[in-house]
Amino acid sequence: MSKLKRTTIISVLFLMLGVGSAPSAHALIIDVTIDGSDAIFLAGRTDLVIPPANQSWPGGMLRHSGPTPEEILETLPPIIAVSAGDVIRALDPAVGGISFFNGFGAPLFGPDGGVGGQTNLSGFGGISGFLSDGQGPLAGVFLDNSIPNGVAPARLDFTAGGIGTDFLALTPGLGEAFFIGDGQTSGGIFHEFTAPAGATRLALGIPDGFGFVGVPGAYDDNDGAYRIRIGINEIPTIPEPTTIMLMGLGLAGIGFARRRLNV
Repeated sequence: MSKLKRTTIISVLFLMLGVGSAPSAHALIIDVTIDGSDAIFLAGRTDLVIPPANQSWPGGMLRHSGPTPEEILETLPPIIAVSAGDVIRALDPAVGGISFFNGFGAPLFGPDGGVGGQTNLSGFGGISGFLSDGQGPLAGVFLDNSIPNGVAPARLDFTAGGIGTDFLALTPGLGEAFFIGDGQTSGGIFHEFTAPAGATRLALGIPDGFGFVGVPGAYDDNDGAYRIRIGINEIPTIPEPTTIMLMGLGLAGIGFARRRLNV
């Protein structure tokens, strides 16, 4: 069998599986790292100057009264371009860990946040407050092209008495910070987040404050990071049993052809 024919068999097999085919329109997969210093409340705030580590925020977020071992400056969270109506999902569960306390290393909280407590923070600028079960979870906020320095919208409630963290689908408003966690429900189903009207950007960051309560802040000792693979209008797929059988037959045929060539 010629090399051309073997390549054709492999190409046909990949087409049957949808592997290597062109993605649908406006579909995108992005691997994102979110540092512990990526303050969700600073999303899109290019109008602010982050003070040096030895200074406090003037009328802004809180810092420790003295130096921390880390002396970490707050950072602007990473931003992904989106359009209204885009559906955003995690394609794999988010991983990683962040230490929210003085000193490097453990204890580390995972993307769902520290268990046994809540995050209950007020808003900052044009970004809403954040209320959820779990302390310091991975969070997101949709923005338009403007700098979110106006009046913050009302916050969403991701505690067990509100939306919770096991929801399937959500369409937050602009500036409404929302829970992402590891990107899936307790049953392993990936959350779906739909970009609202006017959305052009999605920021991913961390909600933090002293005791995870009150005014946002306390980012100056947050070391570590979360990592997540985000799909925009992409759906994780598992081949159907028939497809798996065809794949097996195709791979067997390729293996047989290779054995014939080696004879």
